[in-house]
Amino acid sequence: MAKKPENLSFEQSLQELEQIVAQLEQGEVPLEQALKQFERGIGLVRASQAKLDSAEQQVAILTEQQGQAQLAPFQSEE
Repeated sequence: MAKKPENLSFEQSLQELEQIVAQLEQGEVPLEQALKQFERGIGLVRASQAKLDSAEQQVAILTEQQGQAQLAPFQSEE
């Protein structure tokens, strides 16, 4: 049985999510299985987002404690 999304590491969640997306993109998965995979994917995304939010809070707290400037959203150079 697969682990609950919240019990996986962030990296494990991303890896499993990539596998689910690849399988669904191939279009060879029966509908019921595709729906189960989609549901699992949503759970993985939510758990991953919660982990990212937690990490962001930790970074903000640590930078505040060090008296550093406020964090700004990342701006890609693309």
